[in-house]
Amino acid sequence: MTTNQVSQAPAISPLAIRERTGSISTAEIISVLKGEITGVHIKQGFSSEVAEEITANFVGNAGLKERKDGVPGQYVGASHYRKDAVTYFAESENASPFVDALFHNLVDPVRGLFDALKRELHDQGIDLRLARSEHGKANICRGLSWCGSGTYSLEPHDDVAQVLCAGNDYELSAVAKNTVAALNFYPSMAAEGGNLRLWSHKPTVADRKSQGVETTGYPYSPAYLAAVPYREFRLKAGDIAVIDGGFIHGVTGQSGNGKRRLVLNSFFGFARPDLVLWWT
Repeated sequence: MTTNQVSQAPAISPLAIRERTGSISTAEIISVLKGEITGVHIKQGFSSEVAEEITANFVGNAGLKERKDGVPGQYVGASHYRKDAVTYFAESENASPFVDALFHNLVDPVRGLFDALKRELHDQGIDLRLARSEHGKANICRGLSWCGSGTYSLEPHDDVAQVLCAGNDYELSAVAKNTVAALNFYPSMAAEGGNLRLWSHKPTVADRKSQGVETTGYPYSPAYLAAVPYREFRLKAGDIAVIDGGFIHGVTGQSGNGKRRLVLNSFFGFARPDLVLWWT
């Protein structure tokens, strides 16, 4: 296995990144969705007051749990990762009041962006909605605090494998044929590290097989990525990032000031030319 992990040189795909300060635009999000750009980093995308309230609501949330799927961290909400649709949507329904509690008495910046994007896409004849089944519907986001130790607090991975292999009982599986976009709001950041690192490599099914991550996309070895260039989003509380989750990305190790790195995460993408699905 070790030989396979380093024998196939990863193909380099250029990164098209936009970084600026201010509110995020729906046009930029749609550009990521359509594969026109790789990612957007918006500094000070939402207020520090809202960020602090969301963080407090996460820490004191009655639905706060430890991840038990091999990816170390705490969370509020539901993840489709390594779950069948029945389990995921049932967990989403159960988690819904706890996700709502993250925004208790606040203007929800995630819902605000979702609604703005829904209006923009509607004007283009495209529907945007939460993924669903007869067992329930997805949440608008999930709260995540990665706590891995070492070089990465979240190891290098891609988001396509888990969607591609989600199963036929998920309507979101169709999104894997297009861009799987990841949306992150950052209410809290550690003093050092915790940056979003994005490598110039968008792995294929064959690449994943060579690395033994065909169904999960997690994790890619340091040896595999050693020669691949990358960019980093140096994040602060109040920032927003949208990336093409098909590119390998990870979270660098973090330290300092006792603050946790908290992210509100969602996925979305085209299931059909006239339909964009949103899930966690």
